[in-house]
Amino acid sequence: MTGLVPPQPSEGFERSPLSPLQPFDIDHPTHIALIEPDTAFWGLVHKDRLVETMAGGELLDTYRAKAQVFAAEMDMLRFHLKPSAVYFNPTERCNLNCSYCYIPEQMRRGGDQMDKATVLDALERLHGYFRSHMPEDRLPQVIFHGAEPLLARQAIFAGIEAYGDRFRFGVQTNATLLDEDAVSFLTSHGVGIGLSLDGPTPEVSDRTRRRWNGDGVFDHVVRAIDRLDGYPGYNVICTMTTQNLPYLTDMVEFFHARRVPACMLNVTRCTLPGARMVNGDDDDVATAFIAALERTHQLYLETGRKLVVANFANILIAILAPTARRLMCDISPCGGGRSFFALATNGDLFPCSEFIGVPEFNGGNLFTQPIEEVLDSAPFRLVTGRKVEDIEGCDTCVIRHFCGSPCPAEAHEMNGGMKQKGAFCRFYEEQVRYALRLIADGRHEDFLWDGWDAGTEVACAIG
Repeated sequence: MTGLVPPQPSEGFERSPLSPLQPFDIDHPTHIALIEPDTAFWGLVHKDRLVETMAGGELLDTYRAKAQVFAAEMDMLRFHLKPSAVYFNPTERCNLNCSYCYIPEQMRRGGDQMDKATVLDALERLHGYFRSHMPEDRLPQVIFHGAEPLLARQAIFAGIEAYGDRFRFGVQTNATLLDEDAVSFLTSHGVGIGLSLDGPTPEVSDRTRRRWNGDGVFDHVVRAIDRLDGYPGYNVICTMTTQNLPYLTDMVEFFHARRVPACMLNVTRCTLPGARMVNGDDDDVATAFIAALERTHQLYLETGRKLVVANFANILIAILAPTARRLMCDISPCGGGRSFFALATNGDLFPCSEFIGVPEFNGGNLFTQPIEEVLDSAPFRLVTGRKVEDIEGCDTCVIRHFCGSPCPAEAHEMNGGMKQKGAFCRFYEEQVRYALRLIADGRHEDFLWDGWDAGTEVACAIG
């Protein structure tokens, strides 16, 4: 859904009242974006040609010819998906006490934990649900999540062995229990592995990620990264807080030096008050984030090896090919309850793991109710019915379908309700501006996975 129009002189800059395309300044010296907000159709035009491009020509003609197709694609993406993934929380417990964790402390200190039989029972029920609507050649995804899932290591490893041909498995872990045997098991079974590290040195990282007694875990995570060297199916999450923003560029240099294939530089999820105490200002986060992205590009040019920042790559893909995006947080309604859901340790089901500490979003129980019934429950509909069209400010925003006003859990707990904006409005706006500048300069492919567009079709390419 892109178009590039070469520079030619024109007169005036007033917007045509008849054009569905709306200007969006991307802070670029020569180009500006034109976006049709409802379909996420866009083009980049030279500023000297803005008025005439809005009045008519190839870009506008192409939009009008394909508008119904684009609208149908967006409608399918937003309202007609069925879940293909589950965040599986086999334990409420954690051996760390990270300052920004969204799971309540009392659960992490001494909560429940599944045994092997319960994990296997849950996987069998999930398998039955997913097979009822997914094609045979597509495997649903189970991500063992937490708290710390490797505290239930024996149970989840048994599940991976028993159901390895029926699911794609992933594990999100703090890495403190990721010893050589665990790495060998997970890599030999092709399990995706996510780690967490918040700084390039112990002094920085251990400010937010530490044990209950206050000890840091930097060295444990680095050993796990070294053990995973050469394994393509892992990534490292860095949560951006006031404690590490000055070190984000150092962070990506650290990841690149250790050949980490992909990372995520995530905003702090502010569902609980503890996270809000270390949440950075939007403008500060955007400045540090974009500087870190620029550094990954410099490293790529120097070495020929990419470090993909996956959450930003998802924003780029949301612009280039909206239906090809990999993460479903940055869309409205978000993916919670639509493309994935979360399973708590006692079998309760929530639209997303972010809601596990918020009881009113419990939609039902895996072991006592059909999943289809839970997905249609009032708590799930509250999340799946949250649309940017109903949020003041988002309803008129040109980039509303590149952002989606995430996250509903934060909007509810931090901003006062589902019809409130997400917590990081300006940060997302600056990401989109930066992404469009990269496209204008022809640098965007350097920030994406090689082969990211495999299986996609070009619906529109102009200029």
